[in-house]
Amino acid sequence: MSENEPRVIVALDYPREDAAWRLIDRIQGDLCRLKIGKEMFTRLGPGFVEKVIARGFEVFLDLKYHDIPNTVAAACDAAADLGVWMMNVHASGGRRMMHTAVERLAQRAHRPLLIGVTVLTSLSEAELNEIGFPGSPEQNVARLAALAKDAGLDGVVCSPREAASLREASGDDFLLVTPGVRPASASLDDQTRVMTPGDAIRAGSSYLVVGRPITAADDPLAALHAINAEIQAVLS
Repeated sequence: MSENEPRVIVALDYPREDAAWRLIDRIQGDLCRLKIGKEMFTRLGPGFVEKVIARGFEVFLDLKYHDIPNTVAAACDAAADLGVWMMNVHASGGRRMMHTAVERLAQRAHRPLLIGVTVLTSLSEAELNEIGFPGSPEQNVARLAALAKDAGLDGVVCSPREAASLREASGDDFLLVTPGVRPASASLDDQTRVMTPGDAIRAGSSYLVVGRPITAADDPLAALHAINAEIQAVLS
């Protein structure tokens, strides 16, 4: 990854298309990427993704595929047809599922990045144990991240508090995509395990997923510029 490429991924978490376009019209594609998740994709479909890309934004399609290997590989191939920059799968789908998707995407002349979701931040240790994942969330994240790397994925989604240990274990080329990032001056909203943009980059994060500090700001472009300035201060 280039030192000067955008590190911020703005989360387009809106129930309506017009609200999303109001934000898109106020920011710039050379300053950030955009994340489109399950709600917007289910409401608006692939056509919305293609329109956002046509507007000049690279898209992280956050659908967290998890199914039998051939089904996931076919879904990833279909997402690649839309022209997305990045997509994700659940690492708990297993080595064969992940590797089959990697192999399918490798057949393309220009393949999108494929990353793994390890442990959802909403899951407590008790809930993980209940569904058959013994150990702490941190132990499960480390195990699944190692499996994702071994299966050929480009990186994983991780919380800020896991970035430093995963960076040390995985090396410099493995991507760490980090939600739960808040500027020091921003409200925590419903997030409890957060880190500032600068601290997340120092810890080893590759890309930062940022929602309300930008989407709910009076001036989203100014908020984006401020976060980028904090990131660049660390990188330089």
